[in-house]
Amino acid sequence: MHEPSEYTKQVQASGEPEFREIGVGPWSQEHPGEPRPDVPGTPAFDARYDTELLDRGDRRNVLDRYRYWTVEAIKADLDARSRYPFEIAVENWTHDFNIGSAVRSANAFGASRVHIVGPHKWNRKGALMTELYQHVDYHPSIKELATSWRYRIAGEIAAEQARANAYDIRAQIGHRPLSADEQHRETQSAHRLETLRNAKIIALDIIPGAVPIERYRFPERCLLLFGAEGPGLSQAALDEADDVVYISQFGSVRSINAGAAAAVAMHSWVAQHAVIEGPGAAADSGSSAAIRA
Repeated sequence: MHEPSEYTKQVQASGEPEFREIGVGPWSQEHPGEPRPDVPGTPAFDARYDTELLDRGDRRNVLDRYRYWTVEAIKADLDARSRYPFEIAVENWTHDFNIGSAVRSANAFGASRVHIVGPHKWNRKGALMTELYQHVDYHPSIKELATSWRYRIAGEIAAEQARANAYDIRAQIGHRPLSADEQHRETQSAHRLETLRNAKIIALDIIPGAVPIERYRFPERCLLLFGAEGPGLSQAALDEADDVVYISQFGSVRSINAGAAAAVAMHSWVAQHAVIEGPGAAADSGSSAAIRA
């Protein structure tokens, strides 16, 4: 057996690392004497709580407000309050190992949906189970992805226009002006329509003619496309994109991996469109964020 190096001895003698404990223990330990929230028919009953987690504790990497909640309850709450209107798509033609990292970042930055294009299974280790809380769709080709995304946007435009028209029709039938509430809703509807009509597919790649991300204004509604670290995006993806954006880099390599690129791009969107309210926002890890009107 080899004698540890002097450096190793110094590390061992340091007594480090000491990590703080994440999460909570069993309910009976954390809330002694309090009624459990998983007993149907009792005043404390809350269907969001998971019996197994209440029994053994919850050490998952989730916000404290989600402690003991089921995966389904967390996902539903994110849908109701924390999703932003951008989506991401990653091409998976070469068994890219960074897709898991991109999915994890999508969860962190509130992407409404993740799309994976290509025939291969992806390595979920990098996602650290965050895929459970995301909407993840699979597509056989970039063409199918782009077509379905644009059809969905067109459908939302039609539905929003119908809602906007309904306010005027009801007022006309009643021979009255729009109420203050109807005027407010009509203004909101007009904003949503403008957002939908300005929706774009945006490719992230370093090619001639691409715009530096530092100078690009992301539309509120968009689909961000990412490719493999080496070859970048396929030509089909570039052909479908409305805009092409690149992340400025200053080292010797041509590109960064899809996971890192996705994180940079999503945070750029957040920096432009999100409002983080109050000095305690960091404690909520973004739960206090809203869309800048």
